[in-house]
Amino acid sequence: MKRVACVQMRSGVDEAVNIAAMRDMVREAAGQGATYVQTPEMTGLVQKDRKALFAAISVDRDNPVFAAASQLSAELRIWLHIGSTAVRLDGPAGEGKAHNRASVFAPTGERVAVYDKIHMFDVDLDHGESWRESAVYKPGTTAVVTQIDDTPLGMAVCYDLRFPELFRREAVAGAVVLSAPAAFTRQTGEAHWHALIRARAIENGAFMICAAQGGTHEDGRETYGHSLVVDPWGKIVGELDHDEPGVLVCDIDVAQSAAARGRIPNLKNARQFDLKIEGGAAAVERGAA
Repeated sequence: MKRVACVQMRSGVDEAVNIAAMRDMVREAAGQGATYVQTPEMTGLVQKDRKALFAAISVDRDNPVFAAASQLSAELRIWLHIGSTAVRLDGPAGEGKAHNRASVFAPTGERVAVYDKIHMFDVDLDHGESWRESAVYKPGTTAVVTQIDDTPLGMAVCYDLRFPELFRREAVAGAVVLSAPAAFTRQTGEAHWHALIRARAIENGAFMICAAQGGTHEDGRETYGHSLVVDPWGKIVGELDHDEPGVLVCDIDVAQSAAARGRIPNLKNARQFDLKIEGGAAAVERGAA
C-alpha cells in the first residue's frame, strides 16, 4: 500500500446515480495511480426515510454497489474498499432491519473482507437534530482486520470512530492502517472530526484513512466532508478541505507505523488494571481491561 485515495461523495436517494458517481471517481483515483481506494459510508444510498430506504435496498447477494465494486476492482486492478452501504438482512429474521456493511475487494474482483458497523448512532444533537440508527440497522459484533497486499488494515465505520477500544484491538492485532469511512453530520464534524481521527492515529501509531460524505443531500441531511489521511504521528497527510465531491490521493509509507510505535511503544506498555470507585455507602470494585 503506497498510493491511497479517498473518494468523497454526496450520495443521494437514487442508487444507480450514486453508483455511476462512484465509478467515475474510483476511475479518477486509479488513473492517478492509487492502488487502494476507499469510498465513504453509505456509498450506495443516503435516505433517511425508512420506508423509502427499504424499498430501495437489497440483500447482500443482490447488492448492486458490491457488484459494481467487484467489477471495478478487477478492471482497474486495485483494492477497492466500499466504506459502507445499506444491505437488507436476509430471511424472515431480518425483516425490517439492515446492516450498515463495508466490504473490501481485491484486484481480482474477489471480496476479501466484510465488516458490519458495530456502534449505532443513537443521539440527540443541538437544534433538534436526532438520529436512531438502531431502529433501522442491526449492529455488527466483530472487528475485522484484513490484508491489503502485505499491509494489515483495520475496518470501522463513522460513529465507530468515537470508540477507541475498537481501533486498539485492531492495532494490537497488527493493523498499521486503520479506517473510518463516514457520513459525519455537519455539526459533529465541525466539532470533532479532525480531533478524533488524529487521536486514533496517534494512540495506535497507525495511519487513519477516512473517506467522507459531504454537503446537503437529497434527503435533507447535511454531512461534513473533509476526507482525511493522517499519519501515525498525527500529521495530516492530505485533506479535501471542503464538502464537495472529489478525490484525495496521497502517498503513504506504512513503515512510519513501526517507527512511531518504536518511539512511543504504548501498545507494548499497556497494562491490565483494576478500577475502584470509592466514597459513599457502597464502594464498587470491578476489573477493567
